[in-house]
Amino acid sequence: QVQLVESGGTLVQTGGSLRLSCVASAPTFSDYAMAWFRQAPSGKVRTFVAAISAMGAHTRYADSVKGRFTVSRDNAKNTVYLQMNSLSPEDTAVYYCAATKGVIGGNSGWDYDYWGQGTQVTVSS
Repeated sequence: QVQLVESGGTLVQTGGSLRLSCVASAPTFSDYAMAWFRQAPSGKVRTFVAAISAMGAHTRYADSVKGRFTVSRDNAKNTVYLQMNSLSPEDTAVYYCAATKGVIGGNSGWDYDYWGQGTQVTVSS
């Protein structure tokens, strides 16, 4: 069983930056591909934001965040990060990290087996 705990969400102004962290309890963190999803206040589903392969060599982003967000990981610290720059009110959401055993996961929530509890990011205009 893998437990994920996100942190770093807060209120930020438009144009600001935030870094989210997700710490995993996995015995061998490097066995797991990781991803970030988000759920907007009016959204019914969690949408894909970014993914990173188990060893960190490969990343993938949703078009809406490409060039503004960066996903990274530190396997020695069992932690995955999401650096978010140039934030806009449209980025307001609960952000979730997710994990699946394997080299890299997909863009669907169904591809991931473990989820954190989420961290709220609010961007004021």
